[in-house]
Amino acid sequence: MTRCAGLLWDTPLVFKRLVEDSGVTCELVTPQLLAAPFFRQSFVTLIVPTGFANRKYSSLLPALKAVSSRINTFLEKGGRMLVYGAGDDRPDSYEWLPFKVSYRQEYASCSLAAEGVGDHLKLLEGFEGGKVDCDGWFPLHDGETLLVCDGRAVCIRKAVGKGVVYVTSVHEYPSRCFLSSFCEAGDETLF
Repeated sequence: MTRCAGLLWDTPLVFKRLVEDSGVTCELVTPQLLAAPFFRQSFVTLIVPTGFANRKYSSLLPALKAVSSRINTFLEKGGRMLVYGAGDDRPDSYEWLPFKVSYRQEYASCSLAAEGVGDHLKLLEGFEGGKVDCDGWFPLHDGETLLVCDGRAVCIRKAVGKGVVYVTSVHEYPSRCFLSSFCEAGDETLF
């Protein structure tokens, strides 16, 4: 088994340290590298942090759009993605994903309710506190709703080929347990 993730962002983040502390090899992939035609790397999981569509914080969205077909191929072949809230009320925030997702930005602190069973229950494992911050919700999507906040979807999952995508607006780091299991597979997938 291998544990390997690509963290897609413009500059180094503390998030990378959390991924590595979870026993996962983590590589920072900048927007320039991501969109470069020569870039080829194998990962189990790609992680897109909160705020990726907000021009104040990141230039990642244009790169994601430029490589949308490669993202689809990565997922079809068994890759995994963990995608956070766009951080901006842009209608095109998730157009690069191979399924429909619309996002409404609105910060809220709420109690989460889980739908069904599965790995998503590990997402906030060990989180202490009654309420969780969310940066928005997903009013329309082609995925399966996993977590709701005041009746609104804040975490969805969609299988794509042999892969899977989790999209969440929960504004908390994922648990080490979730990262460890979500970034582990028998083999890496070429991006």
